Amino acid sequence: MSGTTTAAARRRRETGAGANRWVVLVVLCVSLLLVAVDATVLHVAVPAVTEDLTPGAIELLWIVDIYPLVCASLLILFGTLGDRIGRRRVLLLGYALFGVASAVAALADSAQVLIAARALLGVGGAMIMPATLSILRQVFPARRERALAIGVWSAVAAVGAAVGPLLGGFLLEHFWWGSVFLINIPLMLVSLPVGRLLLPESKGERDGPWDVVGALMAAAGLFGVVLGVKRLGGGDDPLSLFTAVPLMLGAGLLVGFVRRQRRRRHPLVDLTMFARPAFSTSVGCIVLAMLALVGLELIAAQYLQLVLELSPLETGLRLLPLTVAAMAAGLAGAKLLQRFGPRTMVCSGFCLTAAAVVTLTAMGGEDNAPLLLTGFVMLGFGLEVTLFGAYESMLSEAPPEQAGGAAAIGETSYQLGAGIGIALLGSVMNAAYAPGLASVSGVPPRDAAAAGHSLGEAYEVAARLGGGSGEALRSAARHAFVHGLHVTLLVSAGLLLLGAVMALRLPRAMECGEPSRAEVPGPREGSGAPVRVESVR
Repeated sequence: MSGTTTAAARRRRETGAGANRWVVLVVLCVSLLLVAVDATVLHVAVPAVTEDLTPGAIELLWIVDIYPLVCASLLILFGTLGDRIGRRRVLLLGYALFGVASAVAALADSAQVLIAARALLGVGGAMIMPATLSILRQVFPARRERALAIGVWSAVAAVGAAVGPLLGGFLLEHFWWGSVFLINIPLMLVSLPVGRLLLPESKGERDGPWDVVGALMAAAGLFGVVLGVKRLGGGDDPLSLFTAVPLMLGAGLLVGFVRRQRRRRHPLVDLTMFARPAFSTSVGCIVLAMLALVGLELIAAQYLQLVLELSPLETGLRLLPLTVAAMAAGLAGAKLLQRFGPRTMVCSGFCLTAAAVVTLTAMGGEDNAPLLLTGFVMLGFGLEVTLFGAYESMLSEAPPEQAGGAAAIGETSYQLGAGIGIALLGSVMNAAYAPGLASVSGVPPRDAAAAGHSLGEAYEVAARLGGGSGEALRSAARHAFVHGLHVTLLVSAGLLLLGAVMALRLPRAMECGEPSRAEVPGPREGSGAPVRVESVR
């Protein structure tokens, strides 16, 4: 029996080095696709969920937000746990939990059950996301092939984010809202046995116990920070109890986590990775790129639906070129990286994205389809080139035995960048939009203040007022929103150019080799100095 087990383990270890590694990539991409789709598929189902389960305002907010909140909080915990007990094992457990939670969510008969199921989906997603990247890091040891694999991986992520609302809309036209969760179950039933058979097991070769207290500090700290950032993005007062307290407690726990890791002989996360310019710069570039992308997508969707008055389907089709361009950039990323190197690639990606954002400042109150097509294609291609180069550089810089922790840091920076982007650019947008409605002729101050909260609320107030004052308010709100959009785009362009300057710290050329195991700094060794790279083949 032991001989059979050993032979099976040997076959799994050898999968990454043989022809089947591309099949492994397919399995990992299916995992990523499920997580990416689940992050957005519920958005179109919110009206149906509201009608069926009748949740309160707070419950509805938690139904939507609990999944990304829990997922972002637990990425470091499960990423480092995978380094300790086996990344394949954590991934398979994530598959099983994701399938069970999907069934519970689909059959939920109350808002509380749906919130709990969505939280479990977040736990499963946190198990799956870093494991896919860390296994990919091991299965593709040669950097050229790994760059191609990461390109496919990132293209699948772009597809998942775009497919979610479209798939959800299709299912809602033919089935009940729970069907948006049931689609996960057949894929998980296939992924579990296929993953168990094909995926290689790997662990980080590190001594000492797993830091349970540190893992819980990181999870609680990230939960507080992400929750506070999300509430800021929702327009809450920064000084309110439910915003300031989570932010302060979360920040305090994260500071304590960093100090704890520096003192421990066997840290949960090797913070010396941040001393390497390529690693720390890559993480910063991911944050800035996501900060620009998510905030702009949110505002662009509001512009298309509320200013140009396009239907949700028409809005999705207008944004589709952004996704197609991102897919193309992901698939071409490996060749671009080999040709130009990380520094030029990421810096150029930021500059192209900034040019796209400046181009979009020509958007006005009337539809201009060619302008939107050009701007969204440039935006999608530039951002995906940036994210691809940053992710690839970050993973290649991290020691193989800490691939799970590095992947978790990358995914956490992705989630934090998205949350901060919504909060920051949303605040800029509100600050530029509200003054334009302060003194509209015939509109009482109370109604003007309510209209200043958002364009959607301004339309509701205008409909209630009716007559000439209602029409004047509606027109002023449209103009104020377009003005706020222009200001937000310019701020975003400035942040993107800051990212381009930051990217100048990345290596000039792509080193297509791996450091030998003996030359990789240990958990408490190394100061970020360059390591000698030797050829793999």
